[in-house]
Amino acid sequence: MLKDWRVLFGFGVTGVLLWWVLKDVQAAELWTAFREANLWLLGLAVAIGFINYLFRAIRWGVLLHPICPETSLYSRFAAMTIGFMATNLIPLRVGEFVRPYALSRMEPVSMSGALGSLVVERFLDSLAIAALIFVAMAAPGFPQDPVVGDISLAVLIRWFMVGLGGLLLVMVLLLIFPKPLVAAVGALARFLPEKLGKLVVEVLGAFREGVKALQSPILLFKAVAWSLWIWVIQSLSFWVAFLAFGIHVGFDVALFVNGTVALAVAAPAGPGFVGTFQFGITGGLAVYGASGAAAVALSLAFHLGGFIPVTLVGLYFAGQLGLSLGDVGSRRSKLEEPDQ
Repeated sequence: MLKDWRVLFGFGVTGVLLWWVLKDVQAAELWTAFREANLWLLGLAVAIGFINYLFRAIRWGVLLHPICPETSLYSRFAAMTIGFMATNLIPLRVGEFVRPYALSRMEPVSMSGALGSLVVERFLDSLAIAALIFVAMAAPGFPQDPVVGDISLAVLIRWFMVGLGGLLLVMVLLLIFPKPLVAAVGALARFLPEKLGKLVVEVLGAFREGVKALQSPILLFKAVAWSLWIWVIQSLSFWVAFLAFGIHVGFDVALFVNGTVALAVAAPAGPGFVGTFQFGITGGLAVYGASGAAAVALSLAFHLGGFIPVTLVGLYFAGQLGLSLGDVGSRRSKLEEPDQ
């Protein structure tokens, strides 16, 4: 019942956000924007975005090094595309659990160790996103006191930084006092509902495993460098997509919009980031006054262009591994079942 409620809520969020994005755009204007788009540039933008999965797989090897230094790039890339495919097709972000499971089927890596590396990966992504946003806000073309809807952007950024600061504090404490912190959280988790308490302890334990990569200065440098590179390349794909739809803005705008999209897709929604992706792009561009049919058409076409390749490649690798969509869809449910 709880799972059904979460699925319905996610689809509700997707519906509301799509309505918000499309409500002020006429169908004729949208069709004109599609027809006038440069498909070659759009294809280039999609290709750059897909190549970025390879860079993500390389960074994943850095984070996995303390656990298993010999994982192959092929296995990491395959597991990554399987995970994104699952996220695109199945509700409740199943891909976040399928990706480490798929890797554990191909390499001598435990499920908990692979999951821990992904928790640290998300933290590094958050740092990189914060860097993108601050670079964009420091650029001369950034508007004064911008708003998203009726909410001050400064307020949104402040809350994001509070959350990021909390994650940074947890990481530092895990590095300095790993056992006492895990024990303290385990004691506090007893006062939570059983499933939630178990999930909190498991996530913290996984984070503790994954954070081992950050104890090495060399691995830490590599992980941070690859994280920045990944998000700069992702911003490049956004910038090329802007040009495809006649939105001529500076690269700093691509950095900012990439950041707003990353924050938007973190919200609970239906499969494949539908709605949240469009909201992130159109909202980010609106800060710079670049709204209208071209921005909406861009958000739809670029999303579809990125959705198709990784989903097809993920389905191929899942077939090679002998995973059906039913197996993939049940993975999170099995992990969330309390121990008997």
